[in-house]
Amino acid sequence: MASAVTLIRSTVLPEAAQYAYAATAPADARLIFLAGSCPLDAAGATVGKGDYALQAEQCIRNMTTALREAGATTEDVISTRVLVASTDRSDLVSAWEVVRRAFGAHDVPSTLLGVTVLGYEYQLVEIEAVAAVHD
Repeated sequence: MASAVTLIRSTVLPEAAQYAYAATAPADARLIFLAGSCPLDAAGATVGKGDYALQAEQCIRNMTTALREAGATTEDVISTRVLVASTDRSDLVSAWEVVRRAFGAHDVPSTLLGVTVLGYEYQLVEIEAVAAVHD
């Protein structure tokens, strides 16, 4: 089934962004609000201690699983927020590159934030997402 999400690209705003500036979903779409996806394995342990990219990869795997269980895929995501526990831009970029690669051509509107701390011991990355689907 075709995605309910329409990505909006600006002809006025800078092209420097690596994502669409906005997205819409029709009124009859079911919205899916995902909890922040954390870098936890099946046993609940934080993976990739000290490694922003590995933690982002685990977050994407967990987010993909949650989407599938809600009847969606990454193509149905309408926006993301990527939280990175660091004040160093290179750490944010390490996590962002993983997220960007995971979404490919479906470059949803996103916010990348450096934060002071996240909830789990050794956690460096968390990804929030909203999706929209037609049932």
